[in-house]
This record gives sequence, C-alpha cells and structure tokens, in this order.
Amino acid sequence: MSQLRIAEIFGPTIQGEGALIGEPTVFVRTGGCDYRCVWCDSLHAVDPAFRHTWSAMTTDAVWAEITRLSKGNPLTVSLSGGNPAIQDFAPLIVKGHTEGYRFACETQGSISRPWFADLDTLVLSPKPPSSGETVDWDAFDACLVAAKEAAHIVMKIVIFDDRDYDWAKMAADRYPTLPLYLQPGNLEVDPAVPVDLQDLSDKLLWLVEKVMADCWFAPKVLPQLHVLLWGNKRGV
Repeated sequence: MSQLRIAEIFGPTIQGEGALIGEPTVFVRTGGCDYRCVWCDSLHAVDPAFRHTWSAMTTDAVWAEITRLSKGNPLTVSLSGGNPAIQDFAPLIVKGHTEGYRFACETQGSISRPWFADLDTLVLSPKPPSSGETVDWDAFDACLVAAKEAAHIVMKIVIFDDRDYDWAKMAADRYPTLPLYLQPGNLEVDPAVPVDLQDLSDKLLWLVEKVMADCWFAPKVLPQLHVLLWGNKRGV
C-alpha cells in the first residue's frame, strides 16, 4: 500500500477561512510543496528541512487517526499542506465517504488530480504577486477540468497590498463563475510571536473599504478566524 507524507493531523476544530469558515473539521496537513511563498504560514509542511518531522502513513493509518480524533462522528476532513495535490488521496476519500465524512481540499492549483472530482469542496487558492510565485494558468485550468464533478469549487485569494488586490480582480475576471473569497494576509507567522490583533483588524478594514469603494460586490471578504482565535499556534 502506498504511503502518504503527513506533517500533522489535528482537530476537531473549526475551519478558519474561506467557503467553509466555522465548519467543524479535522485537518490532514501533508508534507511537501512545489511552491515557496515568501509569506508561507506552514513552512513546517513545506520546507524539506522539516522532512524529519513528517510521518509516512498508509491510508488506513490516516483514516484511523481521523476517526480517533472525531470519535467516529462524521464531519469535514480538510486536506491541506504544503500542497496536498502532490499525493494520492483517492483511497482515503472513498473510505471516508462510505462512513459519511465530507472532504475538502485547498491547493494553489498547480497540480491537477483525478480525485478532485470526488471532493465535496475544492478550494483553489492561486498565489498573488506578493508570494514571489507565478501562477501557471494552464495548470489551474487543468485543475478545474479535473474537478468538474466536485460538488463545490471556489477560489480564495490572500491579499497583502494594492498589487495583490489588482491581481485578484484580474483573476476574478478570468474566472467569473467561481465563487470568490478574499482575506487579508498575515505577515507574522512565527508561532512564538503574538499576533497583533489591531493590525489584523486594520488590514481587514482596509480590504473591505477597497472592495466597497470599487463597488466590487462579487467576492466575500473574510478574516482568518483561526488567527484571531489562536494566533499562529500549530494544530488548531
């Protein structure tokens, strides 16, 4: 049986952002990513320097941990990373669906997988200019094709500055049928450093005011709820 590289499995807790904000969730965070965003808040699941902290787990072992944490009560399982699309989650999704669990996946849209079509929610989160990465829109389109049978497909973009904001409007024009979620970015990602709640509030207000001033009423503007509650603490 093939093994999955897992950085951490935790929960139940609430989903802190995007289309499923507030939803009770168990998170399966994978190890490994094809991006190196300069403001990445999950370097422990991205940087190969942390590879020694990742676990090689079979699908059955991952499933056992999900059911242990949820005490066998079906809920949403979020596949995150890193980039979960690097790995094969098809068997886990099939196993979970037979037990009434729902599956969401968040990925930047750089790698497409057939199992996207089996998800209940696919969150495509292309990275704006402040990330230091360049989006391959052909690869992004391939993800949409792969996910065409998924129940719910949305786009989520993190905004750090005016350039990101303008880029997000371009992305929205490119995919006008995708529900869009915007959130202000958090530059302080060190778990040991307290989050500046006033700064987060100011950034959210800045983003809301820009969207309203432009009469851009398509996106939903949301905070990172988990950061407001727990800062940058891991495992929540």
